[in-house]
Amino acid sequence: MHLKLENVGIAVRDLDQAIAFFSDLGMTLLGRDTVSGEWADTAVGVDGNHAKIALLAAPDGDGRIELFEYIHPLAIEREPILPNEIGMHRVAFAVDDIDEALQAAAKHGCYPLRGVANYEDVYKLTYLRGPSDILVMLAEDLRGK
Repeated sequence: MHLKLENVGIAVRDLDQAIAFFSDLGMTLLGRDTVSGEWADTAVGVDGNHAKIALLAAPDGDGRIELFEYIHPLAIEREPILPNEIGMHRVAFAVDDIDEALQAAAKHGCYPLRGVANYEDVYKLTYLRGPSDILVMLAEDLRGK
């Protein structure tokens, strides 16, 4: 059996805001759509599933994120997940310049949770909260610099 990771799906409060954030980090919007109907109900397991969606790709073409904003049923708010909680909690990006990536994030009001760490002069990395409180990790590889 061949297995390929297709994308990571993230529910957001505001699709346009999330697209702008991830685009400013360097992702490319591949397309947008609105989904609903019996097939969507069956696939997702939610009756009356109706959502606006967008698919974005990383510049290298390998990583993709599917963002979705629910129209029906209404999205359920919850407390933002903490880095040490069990479950899906972050999306990570390798960046060639963490300062530049942080400037792009700051345009959206998104800042490091605590600061930028230096891991044994191998990586500079940080966690920040993106739109809809998504935890985002940025990491710059320092080897060879």
